[in-house]
This record gives sequence, structure tokens and C-alpha cells, in this order.
Amino acid sequence: MKSTGSKICGLALAFVVSVATLASAQKAMNKADAVTATFTITAIDSGARMVTLKDKDGNTHDMVCSPDVQRFDALKVGDTVTFRYYESVATAIRRAGSAPAVSGNAGVTRTPGAKPGGTIAQQMTTTVTIEAVDPKVPSVSVRTADGNKLSFKVEDKKNIEGLKAGDKVDVTYTQALAVSVASPK
Repeated sequence: MKSTGSKICGLALAFVVSVATLASAQKAMNKADAVTATFTITAIDSGARMVTLKDKDGNTHDMVCSPDVQRFDALKVGDTVTFRYYESVATAIRRAGSAPAVSGNAGVTRTPGAKPGGTIAQQMTTTVTIEAVDPKVPSVSVRTADGNKLSFKVEDKKNIEGLKAGDKVDVTYTQALAVSVASPK
């Protein structure tokens, strides 16, 4: 996602990091799970393409938007910016190296309208080590090569049959971030 990621608003990238932390990698998420946060624009520096966002607790965050953010000039102080971060179930789990793995399919879809907005989605396949398998949910907890811990609900129980802690597998999952901007009511 490096080429697509370099074109995404710094606001969205910073938010993905903070929302992913909020989502807690320890909690398995399903298709309906999402983390939502809404901010109010309190200041705009058009020259620097920077917006200051205030959350519900009064904390402010300065975020820079790249030139690829279309309709930046439509942003106004008082607008609300809503982010929805989704992490899907694992759609495929297979023994590491058993099938070619495609990693990093990404896309950006812009929302039509006067205000900026859109969805950034990425499907990823990565080789991980199984830490735990829960056939009741069904879900898996894994550790990535760089040491991060993730948990996923699994779409089909058959994907985890026979797996145990210590197994290396390829997991395919999708992440998405939707950003919308609305004028104050």
C-alpha cells in the first residue's frame, strides 16, 4: 500500500494508527465491528493544508492533508469529520507457503459531493504464527513477523481445523477507513 498510502491524507493515516490502537488488536472483530470517532474542525491553515480537529473530550489534533485530498478548500471551521475504521474477518487461512499469497491490494474511492471524503481499503495477506485458536467464536490470535499481536474472527470454521499454537500460516484480511465531512447542523 506504499504508493496508495503516500497519496492519502496525513489526517487519515494518523487516525488509522490511533483508531487501530483503540480497536485493540486483542479483540477479535467481525464484519459488523467498527470503531467510529467524530471530530470538529476548529482551525484551518490553507497554506500548510493543515486542519485542527477537536474530539469530544476537547483534545486537539493538527493534521496535514496531502495535495491529493480533493476539495480541501471546501472544509470550513465547524465542519464535523467522521472516521469509521473497519477490520474484517479473516477470509483465508492456509499453511504458510502452500499457495501464492497476494499482499497489499489497496484502493481509494472518493465520495462525491462538495466536501472531501472517501474510503481507503486494503486487503492484505501476511505470514503469521498462531498463538491461540478459539473454535467456539471461531477466531485466531496471531503474532506477525514484527511482533504485533492480532486477533481475527474466522469466516469459515474449516479454516482453523487442525491449527495449533506455533503453526505458521498465511492470513488474508481486509481493513478499511471511511472518512466523511459534514457541515454543522
